[in-house]
Amino acid sequence: MKNSVCIARPLGLAIAVICAQGFALQAHAQTTNLGPVVITGSREPMPLSRLVGDISVIDAEQIRNSSADSVEDLLRRQGGVQLSRTGGPGQSASLLLRGNSASGTVVLIDGVRVGSATLGQTDLSSLSLAQIDRIEILRGPGSSLYGSDAMGGVVQIITKRGQGAPSFTAHAAVGGYGSHEVDAALDGTVGAFDFAASLSHEGSDGVSAVLPTDVFGRYNPDADGYKRTGASLRGGFTVAPGHRVGLSVLDNRLNSQFDSAEYNPPTFAADPSPDFRNRFNTRVVSADYRGAWSPQWVTSLQIATQRDSLESGGTTMSRYDTDRQQVTAQAAWTPIAGHQLLGAIENLEEKVTAAALAGVSKRHNNALVFGYTGKLDGHKLQADLRHDHNSASGNVDTGKIGWGYDLTPSLSVRAVAGTAFRAPSFNELYYPGYGVSTIRPERSRSIEVGANWTDGDTSAGITIYENHMRDLIGYEPDPAKCPTGYTFGCAANIDKAKLRGATINASHKIGAFALHATVDFLDAKEATTGTRLIRRAAHQESFGVDWNSGPLSLGATLLDVGGRPEGGRDLDAYQVLDLQARYKLDTHWQFEAKLLNATNRQYEPARDYQALGRQVWIGVRFDGFGG
Repeated sequence: MKNSVCIARPLGLAIAVICAQGFALQAHAQTTNLGPVVITGSREPMPLSRLVGDISVIDAEQIRNSSADSVEDLLRRQGGVQLSRTGGPGQSASLLLRGNSASGTVVLIDGVRVGSATLGQTDLSSLSLAQIDRIEILRGPGSSLYGSDAMGGVVQIITKRGQGAPSFTAHAAVGGYGSHEVDAALDGTVGAFDFAASLSHEGSDGVSAVLPTDVFGRYNPDADGYKRTGASLRGGFTVAPGHRVGLSVLDNRLNSQFDSAEYNPPTFAADPSPDFRNRFNTRVVSADYRGAWSPQWVTSLQIATQRDSLESGGTTMSRYDTDRQQVTAQAAWTPIAGHQLLGAIENLEEKVTAAALAGVSKRHNNALVFGYTGKLDGHKLQADLRHDHNSASGNVDTGKIGWGYDLTPSLSVRAVAGTAFRAPSFNELYYPGYGVSTIRPERSRSIEVGANWTDGDTSAGITIYENHMRDLIGYEPDPAKCPTGYTFGCAANIDKAKLRGATINASHKIGAFALHATVDFLDAKEATTGTRLIRRAAHQESFGVDWNSGPLSLGATLLDVGGRPEGGRDLDAYQVLDLQARYKLDTHWQFEAKLLNATNRQYEPARDYQALGRQVWIGVRFDGFGG
């Protein structure tokens, strides 16, 4: 790992480039005649048609035209993605990708890992849709490319980057429950410079996050609202043809109310009256370089810092900070057309600041990555191998191999097998009275097969997968099975699990109508007892229809979520229907209207929590493009 040490503490950009000829995941994704170009599937920009895997892209137009109320709501309409949220928009939210826990998904913003190292997962509630240019989703084992936590896959959020003549966009809307949102963005290129800047603010009065029937005494009838602000700046300078240096800053802040309870002496009875709040900040700052030295060689480098800060509580506030320093370097070599070799080196330093974790607050991870992507006579091959050395959990090797074949110009098949892991979080290792420093990482082995068919404006696909997991980390309630001194149980490797499922998707355009559907089936169970894993629905479906004629566009989306076990009972299945309309007044102005949860469906997104009812939105959008 000498190269890792070299990268870990660079003396500057020049030294780091010489040390490892690196890679930064910052190339801007585009669309070509081979389909969308994505980064996440191989760590290098590559046409989606060249990759072997279950990968999808939510582009800027889809984000803009979606009726989703948040980033997490947008994602849960995709295949293989389920959502757990403690209430409506602005409340804590996490993704369950292919049935894995919220800790089993890596979330990146422009190549930078984000999330809480204490909890070991990413809360998306602070992020704003207004800042996002596109989202790439890699389903299935991703540890061979991205290391710990990518057991269910990887979600990469790519922010806006300047292209073409300068342009200005703005959007404002108001909705029910005292909701409002406003955002503005300026981007473009001037000579060798490119730039993109955005500001956004949104909020809502909301409803009580917890139901009156809550069994833990947390119900407070006051409305639990939120305010969210976001700012981003991304710029670059092309120093020579094929060589660009860039800098980006993203800062999002969320102030949200939630329901909970304090248990104070002398009675220790539940007291839900305090004004409980989460003050959440996600900040990402990165510098990057990308250079094409020849048609065969491309090198890149990224140096980034990320902070995830949460202040939470009622009468007394507790603070939890995660600070990451990340250096990623990579070189890609294309010896002959259609074949690419990749080598990467990565260093990640994590530090947490929390009163309960004052004793142990740092760890680091060094990694080496190798990859191959090739295409020959209709056959597609992809292989990845990664070695991670973590100062807390030791050495882990992961790999993935995939094969695909184009049976016809319209029909392709694929098969993928891989391994993945999740390192224990700081809480699971060190939290007093709970964490155990000898816990082993979770590990998984998975296989999948799939097929995709495209013919003009019609497409369909199916993926079938199975994932075997061992050394699952959870709560062990029996003190006798814990190290000496644990009175109320501890964190432990408690079980194995088997996740099996299928995702089917289809889309079709006929005249002015565009239809799309996704159907998911999931069988997620503990291996020992056969008990279903909590918060996982056995099925979930999303159906949509859009109609466009001249300046008028209409759309409807129906989300159907099956019953889910949680807290000793099954939560009821539910359906949410969203309607929307857009009218383009002229080249620059567009009026928009949405009716969310049109049937006023009352449901529990998590046990004893409630979502918003019917909500009307009215807004206006301005696009001012340069000449």
